[in-house]
Amino acid sequence: MRNYLIKAIPFFAAILLVSCGKKEEKQQMPEPVYESERGGATEMTNAEKIALGKQIFEGKGTCASCHMADKKVIGPSIREIIEIYDKHDVSLISFLKGQEEAIVDPAQFIIMQANLEITKKLSDLELEALEAYMRSM
Repeated sequence: MRNYLIKAIPFFAAILLVSCGKKEEKQQMPEPVYESERGGATEMTNAEKIALGKQIFEGKGTCASCHMADKKVIGPSIREIIEIYDKHDVSLISFLKGQEEAIVDPAQFIIMQANLEITKKLSDLELEALEAYMRSM
């Protein structure tokens, strides 16, 4: 029985990795530029960041395939992630850029690695928007 479990664990880990990293048709979203009345670019409002973050979370970020607001599915809940990063005073954006170690559930980090490659390629604005959306959940 033990040999069976040892052989089955990598198989199930591979299935989880594939299910979290599924590729959907990518929609290229142009990065929004907001102009002030004087013609210069301005920062996005928090509501605009949250809306963009939601698009990324549910779309090209593929976050929604493994995370829910307050329920652990494949990955930890968004509320748990935010709570732990705040408690440890660690930047979530730095983690999503691949600059920080996983602190929420390091044992499951291997499952998220494919998705982390996606978040590493997001712009700073997209990462800020993603974090704003996660905090709004």
